[in-house]
Amino acid sequence: MVGSDENNPGVGVIGPANNQGGLRAGVGKFTTGIGHNRRALSSIDRNVIGVPPNPCAVNKRALSEKEAACDMKHPPIPMHRPITRKFAAQMASNKQQRAAIPEESRKLVLQSAPSELKDCVFVDAEDCKGTSDLPVPMFVQHTEAMLEEIDRMEEEIEMEDLVKVPVMDIDGSDNKNSLAVVEYIDEIYAHYRKTESSSCVSPDYMSQQFDINDRMRGILIDWLIEVHYKFELMDETLYLTVNLIDRFLALQPVVRKKLQLVGVTAMLLACKYEEVTVPVVEDLILISDKAYSRKEVLDMEKLMVNTLQFNMSVPTPYVFMRRFLKAAQSDKKLELLSFFIIELCLVEYEMIKFSPSLLAAAAIFTAQCTLNGSKHWSRTCEWYTRYTEEQLLECSRLMVSFHQKAGTGKLTGVHRKYSTSKFGHAAKSEPAHFLVEERPNLMGGEL
Repeated sequence: MVGSDENNPGVGVIGPANNQGGLRAGVGKFTTGIGHNRRALSSIDRNVIGVPPNPCAVNKRALSEKEAACDMKHPPIPMHRPITRKFAAQMASNKQQRAAIPEESRKLVLQSAPSELKDCVFVDAEDCKGTSDLPVPMFVQHTEAMLEEIDRMEEEIEMEDLVKVPVMDIDGSDNKNSLAVVEYIDEIYAHYRKTESSSCVSPDYMSQQFDINDRMRGILIDWLIEVHYKFELMDETLYLTVNLIDRFLALQPVVRKKLQLVGVTAMLLACKYEEVTVPVVEDLILISDKAYSRKEVLDMEKLMVNTLQFNMSVPTPYVFMRRFLKAAQSDKKLELLSFFIIELCLVEYEMIKFSPSLLAAAAIFTAQCTLNGSKHWSRTCEWYTRYTEEQLLECSRLMVSFHQKAGTGKLTGVHRKYSTSKFGHAAKSEPAHFLVEERPNLMGGEL
């Protein structure tokens, strides 16, 4: 079969032009009659709208005076090339080189031109704009607009280079640690961010309950934090317990005398999911002052898992805390203070409106502000949490207010827990009062 040969240069569907500007006959599948019926490419180019009649004579008056024409081939029509950073840098370099040449040296001297260009008059583009009655050629306008755009991009790039701070690779040191799953860690947390909405509940779900309220929920969570501490359970168990309670109460009406039963059953389920050694049912009955029987606990367990459709694999604030603390390069002091602040939020019903990832990021931001005495949120933290300082301020101010009153009132379980030496006396840290004292002005800034 006769056709184009991609492996042989010079042979294709349409052959290269001959010396007279026409197509070479006998090459390619569009060859019949081409040499006799089609015009030469050079003559077709003369009819293209917007192309100057000759590149060496922009000014028509100069041509009429010299009464000469140039036989050079016409330049291609300028194409609108996307201005990338690399292209912008190249154009800027060319512009600087042109600017370094004196104005008088830019115009070509006819005496030094080749013999075939003796009759051509070269006119500078700036002179063409000022003296010619004709409109400025399209390619001149395009070039000037492009250069202005390049100047603007140069300024933006320089500002970005000055302001931009490199983001630290927090997983670089764990390349040899198989438990760190460096190859998959980004995809894992991207999945957590995508599915965390499934673990959230409506911030006003308590309005659907007829016999309990948000204050009773706070009392229950505060008591469970003490039970969790007494049993020396894992941190993951506490956060999953609170999540199970909220998700269950958002779907199932509960009378107040059964609310404590919901709490201990949620902790039993969380222990079965997270712990290696699970507390027995009798221990939970004993800790609740034998208010319920074994059968009631098991019946509530069945009701809860069926209501929640056995969905225990949900991202809680704890999984985000571990990742974000790594991004913050935390020490033990920052870690304990961050967990103290976020456990204060577990008790507060109004914090349900914030997503788990936002709670974790805001807790670390608040802890950093508490320890540093000023706002501190690095670019690395912003990169890995996907939250800016402005997005965290509302949640952070609420956390500071909880910290201020943590040791007062009736719900002091978290404060007592973090006042011990085991937790570094984190509760005794001075709150970041300046975050609460700041108030937004009318222009959206801070006062």
